[in-house]
Amino acid sequence: MAQLNVLVGDIAGNTERVLDTAEQAVKDQADVVVYPELTLTGYPPEDLLLRPSLDKRIHAAIAQIKQAALPIYIVIGYPKRIDGALYNMAGVFYSGQCVAEYAKHHLPNFQVFDEKRYFAEGQTQTVFEIKGIPVALSICEDIWHPGPMAKAKESGARLMLNLNASPFHIDKVLLRRDLLRARALEGDMPIVYVNLVGGQDELVFDGGSMVIDQTGSLKAASPTYEESEDIVELHFTGQQKTVQCQSVVGEVTPDRPRLEEIYQALVLGVQDYVNKNGFKGVLLGLSGGIDSALTLAIAADALGGDRVEAVMMPFKYTSNMSLVDAEEQANRMGVRYKVLPIEPMYDAFMATLSDEFDGTTVDTTEENLQSRCRGVMLMAMSNKKGSMVLTTGNKSEMGVGYATLYGDMAGGYGALKDVYKTLVFELSKYRNTIEEVIPTRVITRPPSAELAPDQVDEDSLPPYEVLDEILRLYIEGDNSAADIIAQGFEADDVNRVVRLVDVNEYKRRQAPVGVRLTQRGFGRDRRYPITNGWKLGI
Repeated sequence: MAQLNVLVGDIAGNTERVLDTAEQAVKDQADVVVYPELTLTGYPPEDLLLRPSLDKRIHAAIAQIKQAALPIYIVIGYPKRIDGALYNMAGVFYSGQCVAEYAKHHLPNFQVFDEKRYFAEGQTQTVFEIKGIPVALSICEDIWHPGPMAKAKESGARLMLNLNASPFHIDKVLLRRDLLRARALEGDMPIVYVNLVGGQDELVFDGGSMVIDQTGSLKAASPTYEESEDIVELHFTGQQKTVQCQSVVGEVTPDRPRLEEIYQALVLGVQDYVNKNGFKGVLLGLSGGIDSALTLAIAADALGGDRVEAVMMPFKYTSNMSLVDAEEQANRMGVRYKVLPIEPMYDAFMATLSDEFDGTTVDTTEENLQSRCRGVMLMAMSNKKGSMVLTTGNKSEMGVGYATLYGDMAGGYGALKDVYKTLVFELSKYRNTIEEVIPTRVITRPPSAELAPDQVDEDSLPPYEVLDEILRLYIEGDNSAADIIAQGFEADDVNRVVRLVDVNEYKRRQAPVGVRLTQRGFGRDRRYPITNGWKLGI
């Protein structure tokens, strides 16, 4: 099971990776090497599939695989055009020959998936033999439907190879495993499930390739969040129609605890976005608050402290506690750290704007100006140094628009974009169980943007325990305001939160991409019109 982290669009580079791992599999005396879905292009290739040179590049890659003529069955995913239609294909190559091909039947077109935009649906099942064993193919979404497995069984297959590019969301590992158990029992055959690993923009593919035998038992499991090439032995008895899998021998990597799994998804997402896009490192504003503290920990774990720079940008409302805690965390994590006060530039802006602001009262305009001063500073440093700015806002804040356009929203990637505030606290505590890098006071103090005297978040928002549950029900559950109120929440809180979510769509549309953790993240998942007349409450 070749669980690879490939680069989308790098067809030549990905082909070299395939051949390198296949050669190693030959040395390991494997009969078959199975790769993830669309390995040659990476997943999702999106509109790269529309490029005129796609077919030429894929043909060259397949020709290279054939030319290698390796004495092993190479089962790999790629796009292929047949009679003008493009298919999401799995191909089998042995000693320079294409032994079999299978076109994906079920094309997901929901949540983060848009496969019907590009691909035509396959119709027929493919069964071929490896050492006398009838083997069937399927691709990712196919295994979520009973049809392909039923066709494979009817065609006499005794083993299913399933190629995947299945992105992570919280609790996805157990969901997949339960599904595969059901399919293996239906087909009365083992399933070899090989998944992609790595970060691709807002998606994180967690790997976790596995083998489920015909009794529904987990017999092998690859590690999550890292590349691996795992050998699994499947022993068959009988001949022709009496062939049956007798046993499966492999190593089962233990599951990660829930918070570790989530944290590693965030780390891998940041790591691959920075490295695959060629940034030297990252910059972030370290405020002394919990969001930037967790973001710093993720960044340092992803890239190493030497590639991370934290900048404290104090203003007159910044507490001494924040200054002390920010410096303490930066020292604990071994990142570069500096203090650059924003008061001089804020005063310059206010002096220039004095006539425009004359006769008005102080409001959020002045608060936002503080944030925008910080955004300008970080982006200027990013331009000069070649490091990307990580934003530090969480899903709760982005949901209700508690963020400043061109201020704390300025940056290239949002590590916490799909992390609710309550989960920010949980993850911060989890990270401290490994090593106490976040000062305890940062976790226990009331959250504050420190944009006004004695300001705390709950002055203008419901308690985060309440806010996050309302947001989950509205964003992920599509519950109406009336439905949420009926579940026991205060009507004023619900109506206010729902309105804030709706009116701040324009901000989220301009936010950087960030790691997706939930089944309804802001970005590819949730696409609402900015301009609309939808009425609240029902």
